[in-house]
Amino acid sequence: MSMESEYVRATLLDRNGSGREVAWPEVESWHPRQGVLWLHFDSACEEVLAWVSDSSELPTVVKEALLAKEVRPRTLAVGDGLFLALCGVDPKHKARRESRVSIRIWVEENRVISIGKRRLLAEEDLISRLSSGCGPRGTAALVVSLADLLVLRMGDRVDDFEEKVDELEDQLLEWSVKDLGANLVQFRKRTIALRRYLCLQREVLTRMQQESAPWFDEGSHILLADINERLQRHIDDIDTIRERAAIAQEELLSRSSEQLNSRMYVLSMVAAIFLPLSFLTGLFGINVGGIPWAQAREGFLVFCILLVAALAGQIAFFYWKKWL
Repeated sequence: MSMESEYVRATLLDRNGSGREVAWPEVESWHPRQGVLWLHFDSACEEVLAWVSDSSELPTVVKEALLAKEVRPRTLAVGDGLFLALCGVDPKHKARRESRVSIRIWVEENRVISIGKRRLLAEEDLISRLSSGCGPRGTAALVVSLADLLVLRMGDRVDDFEEKVDELEDQLLEWSVKDLGANLVQFRKRTIALRRYLCLQREVLTRMQQESAPWFDEGSHILLADINERLQRHIDDIDTIRERAAIAQEELLSRSSEQLNSRMYVLSMVAAIFLPLSFLTGLFGINVGGIPWAQAREGFLVFCILLVAALAGQIAFFYWKKWL
């Protein structure tokens, strides 16, 4: 496998906060004394999948977990190593389900292997910190920093959702019922999905705190607790957003019901007004003898006056009953 490939990135940490990208031949000759090695692969590359499967010397259960196509956030301890399945967000696909990107990580004392479908901004941020000399100093710090940046980027998505629900509330008076209702349903589905992944991520971080890997120091446990607390705040914010969206949807349904009731009321009034008139015209239109004014020249005029009087009387009665 060639390091010129866009599907592979290898970074060597010097344990002093700095890191540099290394070529694949240097990866193959790497020794733990040189520093912590972080390998990040794109799962879209068949060559990467073949290397993980055949040449990585990882436990079988870890290989299967790393190569799995769909992995929910979870953690698995294997010997002195730790497998993590986390998720991040891709800002290029905010409105799509694919905006959530799974990243699988295998952590050893001196080596970290991560595989993802697309490169996340959290990874770019971490590489930038290492390049500037203010990055993590060890394996545990690397994993915790990556988890921290993933949660930070999820905070951006929560902020996007807050702006979206503000927009939907503002458009509640402007949009048609059909358009706004469909948008609210879609928005609620997205918030539910994000909350589910955030809760799973919180469980993973909680489990990480409970693991007793020898390379996981006390400081990393403290940082994980802080990250977990911020993640819980994001979950609380998502719950608030879901409640606001539910209230907006209830208001929309209520307004729709009011419009329907109003239209049905108008139709009922029209039917009630014309029912007696229809009765009279039908009664006087039957072809039998004895119809009043049948032979009178003024009969039609008298009958029209009768209808107008009946109509006026009905309207007066409706106003007296406060039905109009």
